[in-house]
Amino acid sequence: MTASPRSDSLAPVRIDGWRWQPFLDQAIAALEPLTPEAYPVPTDFLEKHGTTGSKAKPVPVTTATWACSTPKLRQVRAACVEAGASASVLNFVINPSCRYDLPFFGADLVTLPNGHLLALDLQPALKEDDAHTQGVWHRLMPIFDRWKAELPDGGPIPDEAKPYFSPAFLWTRIPLGDEGDALIQAVIRPAFEEYLNLYLSLVAEAEPVDDARADLLLGGQKRYTAYRAEKDPARGMLTRFYGSDWTEAYIHDVLFDL
Repeated sequence: MTASPRSDSLAPVRIDGWRWQPFLDQAIAALEPLTPEAYPVPTDFLEKHGTTGSKAKPVPVTTATWACSTPKLRQVRAACVEAGASASVLNFVINPSCRYDLPFFGADLVTLPNGHLLALDLQPALKEDDAHTQGVWHRLMPIFDRWKAELPDGGPIPDEAKPYFSPAFLWTRIPLGDEGDALIQAVIRPAFEEYLNLYLSLVAEAEPVDDARADLLLGGQKRYTAYRAEKDPARGMLTRFYGSDWTEAYIHDVLFDL
């Protein structure tokens, strides 16, 4: 194993060939006014190196984690994976403090050999609670409608997943090559920016809630986090790269640690 050159979770992520670097850089820049502090991430998960492919033609794999916290945001974290033609991934999630009535921010940007799988959402902790959702959705739906019209539909999501996504879940599958690259630049990049900017506006406006409301929000956040950890679609890929023990610890103790 190569020792991590990154000293903490705020240290810059730089991975050769990683296609999602501009998205992470954009998100970090947007967070700067919140004066983020490093979020505790064990050294073995700050940056991990391995190989995939055959013994004759090994492909280097790098997984890096950028993470921070702010007074209103319990954990902001980016899981960054680069494995050449096998995979290029940015999974970026903002987990709010339960002391504020905020959704999650989620972005999944995944390149695989058969195409790009791309998803954006402000995911509710309490989907059936109008006080939690309606103000957000009122502002988010026009953004969703504008960009949804520019993208092919990603297909249905499982019924069990529906409590954890908003009506503005922007989800698409697009091809590799010039067509996909053009859509990423012209649609996904500005959509990511608009979803994130709206989220950070909600954060700026959020006021503390009382203890009873915080407990309710915490319960919803724990259900969301448990579901995401159980169903993490990267589990198989990461297990192939690094083995089950490291992968399970990464999913449960870093990515979905509530």
